[in-house]
Amino acid sequence: MQSNLLGTLCLGILAGLLATAEHGILLSLARNEPSGGGMPIEAPDLRSADAWLNTEKPITLADLRGQVVLLDFWTYCCINCMHVFPDLKYLENKFRDEPFVVVGVHSGKFDQEKDPENIRNAVLRHNIEHPVAVDSDYEIWKAYGVQAWPTLIVIDPEGRIVGQISGEGHRELLEKIVDQHLDVHRTKRTLGKAMTFRRERESFRSEMLEFPGKVLADSSRGRLFISDTNHDRVLMTNLEGKILKKIGTGRVGLNDGGFATARFHQPQGLALDAEGKTLYVADTENHALRAVDLVGETVSTLAGTGKQGNDFNANGPGRSTELSSPWDLVRVGERLFIAMAGSHQIWTYDLLNRRVAVFAGTGQESRVDGANRSAAFGQPSGLATDGHRLFVADSEISTIRMVEIGVEGRTGTLAGSGGLFEFGRKDGIGTEARFQHPLGVALAGDDLFVADTFNHVIRRVELGGGRVTTFLGSGRDDPESDSAISFNEPGGLSVGGDHLYIADTNQHRIVVADIRTGTVKILKISGP
Repeated sequence: MQSNLLGTLCLGILAGLLATAEHGILLSLARNEPSGGGMPIEAPDLRSADAWLNTEKPITLADLRGQVVLLDFWTYCCINCMHVFPDLKYLENKFRDEPFVVVGVHSGKFDQEKDPENIRNAVLRHNIEHPVAVDSDYEIWKAYGVQAWPTLIVIDPEGRIVGQISGEGHRELLEKIVDQHLDVHRTKRTLGKAMTFRRERESFRSEMLEFPGKVLADSSRGRLFISDTNHDRVLMTNLEGKILKKIGTGRVGLNDGGFATARFHQPQGLALDAEGKTLYVADTENHALRAVDLVGETVSTLAGTGKQGNDFNANGPGRSTELSSPWDLVRVGERLFIAMAGSHQIWTYDLLNRRVAVFAGTGQESRVDGANRSAAFGQPSGLATDGHRLFVADSEISTIRMVEIGVEGRTGTLAGSGGLFEFGRKDGIGTEARFQHPLGVALAGDDLFVADTFNHVIRRVELGGGRVTTFLGSGRDDPESDSAISFNEPGGLSVGGDHLYIADTNQHRIVVADIRTGTVKILKISGP
């Protein structure tokens, strides 16, 4: 990260620092009317892109003359950027037959996010269909004066910037701007024809699993649950990988009902009730919490409305309270703890009174230790528990946190920098250690295993002293390592007996490691 970019923050970070209105959303909409009132700025070209995805050849602004263009500046780690994707999809569908083009400009935050192949995986994982410019050196970012992820810029068919806005939740405003400029330039006869592009998915072969996000081992009952995230379903297998149940149709939706008719949208975290009869699912893209009756083979919705929420002080009935990208779950007694990545908080769902409530975090995106409700997190994405504490993979600050569950509980830091731009791969004790966007944690005795996602390794944290070491994986940048296996953005972990189950997300597989010996095997998923 260049030094002049260290102050550039994801929108949620900016919100916490500036305490601006409207939940911290910074607006910088150009006030130029489509009728010509104002002086639109000539848009800089896109020629400095390092690479292009979802298109057969590089794209210039000259190629886009006659189109209303929406530039989306994003980085694939950022939950705020992910929240914009449904709005872009909506606009692309509405204006599918019009001269309207979305162009993503990927200006990556983490080192891992600068490699075009890694960005390609993110494009596939998020089902992005529009062209994406790889802007790893921030040349396009700087040319447009961008200051936050995500930022959206509208360019008219004559190549001029007519609007700019940062943050999420602006679908209606963007729709209005695009509509207006299509109408104006239709009258001016400056519109071209609708354009189409070759998508990366056209050359992508789906595996039995597609970008599995989380995994849950139930070794005492001989079962394994897998969030088959990009197939929008959950699988139940035996410990040898044979599929026992497919939960969900594999099509996007928020539908309750039997296993053959229920629908999910990119499910992630999983938890079981005490009897092993109910599976709880963090239905991330649906902003919902689902319950799977494993005996009756039905799916129901416990919390969430299907709409993303923005209430940082939520406390209400589950079915009528909006959630924001729940990413992982653990159960303690009659409570489910939820890593609410979208609001940078930890929430609870009370299984007895069926209510959700904020448990820890203010909603500010940062590292603040202290009393739970005064603490701050950075996109919490993984949870584990010993029954008294939560261990949290706090991904955007590349840190492992501890949250006490008691009434007067406090939040602290176990390991990692706590900094939004302080990341890397370094073994050490406590805050000396460095991670890079960890997404998963799992507890085995006094050892906490961490899916150090963007470093492509599994780390071990000793709870006794906070010492961090590398347990498994070569890291893709270390081909000379004698590690028995190489991961690619592992995202989920679960301990079952003496084994660690690993969702190796970008390699579409589950890896099983013997905790005692470090030997590994690839679990072959088989069945109908």
